[in-house]
Amino acid sequence: MTNPLLQDWTAPLQIAPFDQISDEDFAPAFDQALAAHKTEIAAIADDTSQPDFANTIEALEAAGHSLDQVLSVFFTVAGADSNPARETLQREFSPRLAAHSAEISSNKALFARISEVWKARDQLDLTDEQARVLMLTHRNFVRAGAALEGADDQRMKDIKERLAVLGTQFTQNLLADERDWMMPLSDADLDGLPDFVIAAARSAGEEKDAGGPVVTLSRSLIVPFLQFSTRRDLREQAFKAWVARGANGADTDNRAIAAEILGLREERAQLLGYDSFAAYKLETEMAKTPQAVRDLLMAVWTPARAQAEADATVLTEMMQADGINGPLAPWDWRYYSERRRAAEHDLNEAELKPYFQLERMIDAAFACATRLFGLSFKPLDIPLYHPDCRAWEVTREGKHLAVFIGDYFARGSKRSGAWCSAMRSQARFPQTQSPVVINVCNFAKGDPALLSYDDARTLFHEFGHALHQMLSDVTYESVSGTSVARDFVELPSQLYEHWLDVPEVLAEFATHAETGAPMPQDMLDKVLAAATYDMGFQTVEYVASALVDLAFHEGAAATDPMARQAEVLEQIGMPPAIVMRHATPHFAHVFAGDGYSSGYYSYMWSEVMDADAFAAFEEAGGAFDAERAAALEEHILSTGGSRDAAELYSAFRGRLPGVEALLKGRGLAAE
Repeated sequence: MTNPLLQDWTAPLQIAPFDQISDEDFAPAFDQALAAHKTEIAAIADDTSQPDFANTIEALEAAGHSLDQVLSVFFTVAGADSNPARETLQREFSPRLAAHSAEISSNKALFARISEVWKARDQLDLTDEQARVLMLTHRNFVRAGAALEGADDQRMKDIKERLAVLGTQFTQNLLADERDWMMPLSDADLDGLPDFVIAAARSAGEEKDAGGPVVTLSRSLIVPFLQFSTRRDLREQAFKAWVARGANGADTDNRAIAAEILGLREERAQLLGYDSFAAYKLETEMAKTPQAVRDLLMAVWTPARAQAEADATVLTEMMQADGINGPLAPWDWRYYSERRRAAEHDLNEAELKPYFQLERMIDAAFACATRLFGLSFKPLDIPLYHPDCRAWEVTREGKHLAVFIGDYFARGSKRSGAWCSAMRSQARFPQTQSPVVINVCNFAKGDPALLSYDDARTLFHEFGHALHQMLSDVTYESVSGTSVARDFVELPSQLYEHWLDVPEVLAEFATHAETGAPMPQDMLDKVLAAATYDMGFQTVEYVASALVDLAFHEGAAATDPMARQAEVLEQIGMPPAIVMRHATPHFAHVFAGDGYSSGYYSYMWSEVMDADAFAAFEEAGGAFDAERAAALEEHILSTGGSRDAAELYSAFRGRLPGVEALLKGRGLAAE
């Protein structure tokens, strides 16, 4: 039988036929598709005709279709619904893919052809997008080591292959720690927990066949447990397990892996002639230099730390009033902060949560996209990789634009966090193809499923990424959708979060799970008034992680990353009751791959722009101003990486932003 992964998919809207694909299909499909791509690359490199844009750059763009098709399905299920077979395949595929990529980037004949086209660029009459694709292709090859010779060339290949192995191992170790730990709860252990937390704990217990409610290391369960549990001993136990992921001293310990990754990255940068990995990585980002990143982070760190320390004083007084002496501990912060929020803002998470039903928040995200960009969403009844997944066809004025898939619930087979990926990206070359976009989240199951306010923001955030993919309108896939600078990619997602806070959106979609009644106006006012509550804590835990990431990659690689982490936190004066959002052993953004290495700051760099960009709507006709929405689509959402990020933002806003709007938006600006 023909392998379904290698067929031309004829299912509705050319979606992968998940009901026909088995784990046994992946390895042979991968082997065949990889071999086909090698043949395609060899044909381009060995072409004896004069190199030009069509036979070299466009030929590279067209190559690898089968491999992309296989890997889009495999990595989707490996991340969102893993099993032992898929984990084994991932360990096998990753080094082979790294070696394949290294072979391409070190192919001297191929690089010679690319260089010839690059040198002749001014005589080729290229479109702006073609010129951009040519520049990016040439630059990517140079940065990948294409100009290296001899032993250096071979060493670069070895480094890339080893990094791929280590990144996969880091991810699987983290998943194993998150999957294997649970804390059973007796009836006496439920004290203080609202019904929605108890329901989530029972659902998690059912999934793990634990015979009763449990706390797991899923953020959507452990965070509300830390907020509400009156049992300080259990909060401490759960918190310590949460922050110990990847550092438990057994086979899944990630500390030595992190050290080796840092050393290999430093060597990689040195082979390419850079002072540090951070200098190498940031060269192509908007920030350009490590110092620019540090300047931004410290500009935010100083007021955030001051706010967090002031908050810590208040929370400590509350704890001592309960008869608990000693310092405020990290497992105390969320508990007392929740009590303080209830007292100062008369806002209780347990009362608030029924108004944030998953279904209504999905409706809200869709409705905002309809008002802003004219999109329509029609449910699709098609086979997907897991029963929890759902799909919609996205159209505009009756014309098909994309398929959107939502996979919202936590499960043991899914890695933690939330993400957006494209199973197929938009392009018009070598043939027209529409995007297939997926949002993956880790919300607690329930009937109905209820979200926290932060969960709802996550849903809007990931859907902002999805819009960047769905509204893409470029010719070449390499610059499609979210194929942009790392510190620009979070702009559309973080900007879209703002629409959750629009009063008319909450008034329409924040309806009670049982009564269907809209959120009362006084509660709505409190939600908006409390939007910056505890922002000192949130900013400190994030910026500390970003500063540690930057420090890891600025100078000589740390042989003991944990000691380097501790050193950085001491230097910046980390408040003792707050920990990094992502400590080194579970800092998947940085160590599961190169994506956010030296780049975790990019969320904040993008936030500088998103705060300023939403201000543009407010200065115009409001959140749904049609002119601003059209400009956002024209200059940012549709253009992908076809133009420089700073140029795109300036075209939308007329200028580049400063940090002031961010500080104001986080409630950290000086009065």
